[in-house]
Formats: sequence, structure tokens, C-alpha cells
Amino acid sequence: MKHRLLRVNELLKRELSSIITRDMTFENVLVTVNTVDVTPDLRNAHVFVSVLGKGSHKGVIAKLDDNRVGLQRELMKTVVLKYTPHLVFHLDESIERGARVFKILAEIDPKAEDEEEEEDLR
Repeated sequence: MKHRLLRVNELLKRELSSIITRDMTFENVLVTVNTVDVTPDLRNAHVFVSVLGKGSHKGVIAKLDDNRVGLQRELMKTVVLKYTPHLVFHLDESIERGARVFKILAEIDPKAEDEEEEEDLR
């Protein structure tokens, strides 16, 4: 990936995070922007968010989709690009997948985990 796209991705991630935190409220969940992936023509941006908490994950994505135009408008005020990208929100389940992998690994070899803990205590 080119350096410009990497910089645009990080800039959009930072600005979207602050806009969502400042302007939107979600009940019983914490919403974080994990990754933003902008297409090379800067017309579309895929925003991957993770949702932590007991609330509905689909409800969070639906609320973000409903407020997409407002988020794009706020983004246009803070980020100067030739085109303001069309935001597409996706649920990022990588944290949950990682936790599931660790759980499976612990089930496969619980003895190795116990030995590791004993080593840390020494």
C-alpha cells in the first residue's frame, strides 16, 4: 500500500473516532474504530468497528449507517480531501476471534499454560 493511503487511513481513523465519541451515544456498549481502509481513488472508505459490551452489535452498525451522512459531513469539515469518502461500516470481530483461539489453545494443552504461569511466578 502506498504511503499516502496509509496516512489517509490513519487520519480518517483518528478523526472518525473522535467524531463518533463526541457526537454519538450508544447504550451499554463501547464502540471503537479499529481500521479504516480507503480505496485508491479515495471515493470509498471501509470502516471496521469493534463493539464491546452487552448491547446489540447489529444495532450499532445500523445506527452508524443511519448517521453516515452526518458523519461524512463532520469528516468533511476536519479532513480536506478532493473527495469525501463514502463510509461503509463493518463489524470487526478480530478481538473475539483472537479470544476464541486462545481459549481453544488453552483447552488443547492446559498443562503448558500451567507451566507457563509457574515460570512467571519464579
